[in-house]
Amino acid sequence: MLLIMKKYLKPVLWGLLGLLVLIQFYRPEKNQSNDQTNHIRTRYPIPQPVEDILAVACYDCHSNYTRYPWYAAIQPVGLWLANHVDEGKSELNFSELAARPAALQYHKLEEVIELVQEGEMPLFSYTITHRDAVLSAEQQDQLAAWARGARETMKAIYPQDSLERRRRRR
Repeated sequence: MLLIMKKYLKPVLWGLLGLLVLIQFYRPEKNQSNDQTNHIRTRYPIPQPVEDILAVACYDCHSNYTRYPWYAAIQPVGLWLANHVDEGKSELNFSELAARPAALQYHKLEEVIELVQEGEMPLFSYTITHRDAVLSAEQQDQLAAWARGARETMKAIYPQDSLERRRRRR
């Protein structure tokens, strides 16, 4: 059995190395349009300290512009990062939030409050390589206070029933 494994180990390793080299030629599209036309700040002001927090801890995965680290050029890491950013933007995209229905905006701001205060955002996997994205308790409070304030502004502008998400019937 050991002899058979030795016989096939070298071709398998060469095959994996070849695959690793070939995958380097595939480059996923980068998230760098930076279109801010419908950014949440166009509807609800963001104080500079909160904007700074968002820029460091949130926007890479939740906006139309990602600052990529050097290792994003190495595949399959670049593919993993592209998928991670796509998932993050599908959950919440600050650059597009103002174009979404008021009820969704209201709900997403509630999620910001919950996830930040529970320490679930930013993700641990992100903060491993972005130590400046680890939020202090004060930063968490600032971000949550801004989101609460934006929700209060929405309550003053919109009728309450327009802020309630309607469940789809199946």
